[in-house]
Amino acid sequence: MISCLKKEQSIFTRPAKQSKAATIASFKISHILAKHKKPFEDGSVVKEAFIEAGETLFGDFKNKTEIMSAIRELQLSRPTVTRRIEVMSQDIADKLKHDIMECTYFSLQFDESTDMTDTAQLCIFIRMVFNDMLAKEEFLTIIPLKGKTRGEDIYDVFFNFVKNYELPIYKLVCITTDGAPAMTGNKNGFVALCRANEEFPSFFSFHCIIHQQVLCSKVLNTEEIMGIATKIVNSIRARSLQRRLFQLQLEDRESAEHTDLVLHTDVRWLSRGKFLERFQELLPEITAFLDERGDDTQILKNEKWLNDLAFLTDITMHLNTVNLELQGKGKTIIEMISAVNAFKSKLQLMIDQLKRKDLKHFPSLKARIPQLNYDTYEAELSNILGQFEMRFFDCSKLENIASFMSYPFSCKNIEELATEIASQFNMNSCSVENELVQIISDIHLKATASDTNFWCFISEDKYPNVRQIALQLTAFFGSTYLCESAFSEMKIIKSKYRNRLTDDHMSSCLRLALSGYVPSNEKYAEDMQCHASTSKATP
Repeated sequence: MISCLKKEQSIFTRPAKQSKAATIASFKISHILAKHKKPFEDGSVVKEAFIEAGETLFGDFKNKTEIMSAIRELQLSRPTVTRRIEVMSQDIADKLKHDIMECTYFSLQFDESTDMTDTAQLCIFIRMVFNDMLAKEEFLTIIPLKGKTRGEDIYDVFFNFVKNYELPIYKLVCITTDGAPAMTGNKNGFVALCRANEEFPSFFSFHCIIHQQVLCSKVLNTEEIMGIATKIVNSIRARSLQRRLFQLQLEDRESAEHTDLVLHTDVRWLSRGKFLERFQELLPEITAFLDERGDDTQILKNEKWLNDLAFLTDITMHLNTVNLELQGKGKTIIEMISAVNAFKSKLQLMIDQLKRKDLKHFPSLKARIPQLNYDTYEAELSNILGQFEMRFFDCSKLENIASFMSYPFSCKNIEELATEIASQFNMNSCSVENELVQIISDIHLKATASDTNFWCFISEDKYPNVRQIALQLTAFFGSTYLCESAFSEMKIIKSKYRNRLTDDHMSSCLRLALSGYVPSNEKYAEDMQCHASTSKATP
């Protein structure tokens, strides 16, 4: 009797279950489309491909009819995929808002760029730190700037967002920007206007460490080398026939590892290093090609110019290496300061070695003739080192504090460190001193010093000030890398083929593409009335 009852009930419940399953599948496929930055109408293409593949894959299955029926019930039309993406984006935004309310502190990074339609877009990422020292980095929002992009314009749209989103701004501890005048101006810059608003707490502000590292490399005397190399490469790459002939020449010479030249653009961080490295490697082939073409190649045979090219190639590759170390998601400011300090020490080491005519860190230069102008190259390295010292002066203020947070038991001058902490974080120096003495003398904590979760063992009641510093430092952004990466994604999403995409839809697509949260598809399928697809997809 029970079996018969279930069979009778399944007549009514089975279609509902199938429709719900089709709805959940529709959500998941829409999420994949957004993750891969595909147009909304590609949902129909996925369904068509699914049906075609199903006819072959399930041809010998006894329940083929049932399987193909389930596939045809998938809701993947353009309007449906659009609605799915809107719902999932809102779900992720709600989860993010919940985490923001739960976190202890957060920091923000800002950057601005233009999309395909020349609309300025202000991108904002948030880094949250929770009471258990767990940190999360997430895309917060992207706000269109329809008019001007002055500091006050950026401040106005952001403050409106704070009010509408109900962002708990009192938890803000740090703002990181790209260093543009609109962001960092002393009077009307975005950061200055935020500081002037009493609703904002006292916060740190940083100029993106990666941008500063790139600016340091600008002091290199590269005009003559880059100008000639760029002109030669453009004369080959910019003309289709010349490029084809050069590629054929490289293919004929099987010793050549590469089959083409690399173009240079200043807006890409690693461009100059990669450009010079490829130019240096293919220099014999380039010279032979230009000779066959009848061009003047006297400069490419000049020993001084070739020595300068080799030096510039080597030093830019060193700069690219540290740039790559600074890039990436989840980088703490302590890690970035450490990478910069390591490179400063390396620069000093290379200067000392050049004084001894030791070229172990300059392989391209070492392969040249021994008659080199070491004093000139030493001066170039000293200029770079001077720029690093000047531009990273603000970061050096946190160096002693960061060292203490990395390993508290290495502290030697407690009074000096307590004074620095009290000055930087607006704390009582005497209270900080007492906590430092207790931590350094705590035998139980010394036993956990090597644990990566060391600060989780610190009692909030016993060491309130020091623990708050650890939480704040964990929340700091050191660069605007995430915003820069988001703009690359934005260019793919809102391309020339999707230039009519609205700002809201672009924001939704960007959130799904960048967020680490997983949408609650089953919950939304449960709450909505599920329907099978009515599209007439052909089998």
